[in-house]
Amino acid sequence: MEFPSDLKYTDDHEWVRLDSENIVTVGITDFAQGELGELVYVEVESIGETLEKGAEFGTVEAVKTTSELFMPVSGKVLEFNKELNEAEGDNPILVNEDPYGKGWIVKIELSDPSEMDGLMDADAYKTEVA
Repeated sequence: MEFPSDLKYTDDHEWVRLDSENIVTVGITDFAQGELGELVYVEVESIGETLEKGAEFGTVEAVKTTSELFMPVSGKVLEFNKELNEAEGDNPILVNEDPYGKGWIVKIELSDPSEMDGLMDADAYKTEVA
């Protein structure tokens, strides 16, 4: 199981990568995708919306379960990974195959960059799921 050190993590098993001063990429962790199993659908209908930290921004559906996706930080949902989008690439298995790379889910413009400080680093998250 991977725990990249350049990411921040949440209790809800999302990861956050700071791309620029106010833009982050968000996905689900290797642990989360492993627990869910093979994903068959990823839905994000919150593009363009500004949501508070902890708000639901989408869902992931596996063969036997559906799980909500929660905002790790407050901000505006800018983009949904077109490779996962049913209307475009429709390849949700990318989350299973490459959760920290091609399997990213959304890009968010931060409302409050200081919220990044409240997220776990890789060591803390590794301890959380061990």
